[in-house]
Amino acid sequence: MGDFNAKVGMDNTGYEDIMGRHGLEERNKNGGRFANLCAFNKPVIGGTIFSHKRIHEITWASPDHTTQNQINHICIDKKLKRTMEDVRSKRGANIASGHHLLVAKMKLKLKKYWTTGQTISQLSGNHLKPERPVKSKEGKVITNIEEQRNGWVEHFKELLNRPAPLNFGV
Repeated sequence: MGDFNAKVGMDNTGYEDIMGRHGLEERNKNGGRFANLCAFNKPVIGGTIFSHKRIHEITWASPDHTTQNQINHICIDKKLKRTMEDVRSKRGANIASGHHLLVAKMKLKLKKYWTTGQTISQLSGNHLKPERPVKSKEGKVITNIEEQRNGWVEHFKELLNRPAPLNFGV
């Protein structure tokens, strides 16, 4: 999304549907803008939903470690809020920055798209129905494909060129 440096704070008054009450410190101007953006577009600010020790909520620390803030956030669509199990920062990741790695734990439910019949056919392999042999007028089996095709052409010509029945049920 971008580098907002947004401190959303603990006070979620007016923003209950997009954030929890477990942020750090007070909201700054960028935090207010970010909360308004989330209220308009309906993503949920994940880091404020789950309660953790302060060290697991801090996402940035100054080089001298005197200032610590929660300014990095993971957002997810409001419809998917229940898939998020946890959001916390990991301080051990060495990324040569004052920012800590922010991790979200998600649970996903995969849909089952196949039926029992499809599963059975997959397990048994693709078996085609045995073809019925094509026979000539004399009753002999025709194995040559060209002869079979000619036999069908002849059959349909005879079928379609037959005279109409004289009795129409009148």
